[in-house]
Amino acid sequence: MPNMRDTFLATAEEIVNTDQDVAIVLADISAAALAEAARRHPDRVINVGIREQLLVSTGAGLALAGLRPIVHTFNAFLVERAFEQIKLDLSHQELGAVLVSYGASYDMPMEGRTHQAPGDVALIDSLPGWYVHVPGHPEEARRLLLDSVPGDSRTYLRLSAQENSEPHLGVGLQTIRQGTRGVVIAVGPMLDRVLEVAEGMDVTVLYTSTVRPFDAEGLRAAVTGVADVALVEPYLKGTSAHCVADALADRPHRLLNLGTRRDTEVRIYGTLADHDLVHGLDAGSIALSLKEFFTR
Repeated sequence: MPNMRDTFLATAEEIVNTDQDVAIVLADISAAALAEAARRHPDRVINVGIREQLLVSTGAGLALAGLRPIVHTFNAFLVERAFEQIKLDLSHQELGAVLVSYGASYDMPMEGRTHQAPGDVALIDSLPGWYVHVPGHPEEARRLLLDSVPGDSRTYLRLSAQENSEPHLGVGLQTIRQGTRGVVIAVGPMLDRVLEVAEGMDVTVLYTSTVRPFDAEGLRAAVTGVADVALVEPYLKGTSAHCVADALADRPHRLLNLGTRRDTEVRIYGTLADHDLVHGLDAGSIALSLKEFFTR
């Protein structure tokens, strides 16, 4: 099965071939894969080169002209480098676009810190009115892209090299397994390892590929007698903590946040597995954290 990035590129090409109101804007990344689409639609498949601020501004200009832009590059360049353009050209002007990133928190460890962006979702979360999707499987990525193109929403779709073994195409917080001791929320590609370590634990496992808007009602429905919640996110630790706190504001609760580290900048190269271990997001580290939290 194709990975998330290849699935996105194939789906984006299908969309631009069939919908004359859609444009794709690139900054060299993935331009070769969409070369045929660019040949067919030179006015709607645009490569601005390594100019990420221009990438977003061009998308905004296309939106002003009545087109629906899909804007794509690595997330360190799309969100962090061009954040001012996202804030002003899109959010401030209330323009719609579908921003699609690849790279996740550390998908390209050998490229070093320049290609890592564990804070991307937190940055987007500082802007009102955005949809944020974090698929855990290529089929989810395809469905979320297809669902995001119609309309004029501001949407961020975060693709990753890490994937779950099976897709879950429902909306909101989906109940994968039920328990009585507490709730674990697994976001995107974190699900398989959460299910692995939750085996034998009396906990409910919820899954979501959409983190904004956050499914507060789904969480409230899942939390019964014991309001102990563990949040496992594949990016900056505690990014969705405020959403959980708001959802359970009228209920006593405890919250465990797992995600990439906030206390230090991780400067290693290594492999994905090395970074998982350093951030405590490998299965063994998650198991220790959950068992300690739910047995207190």
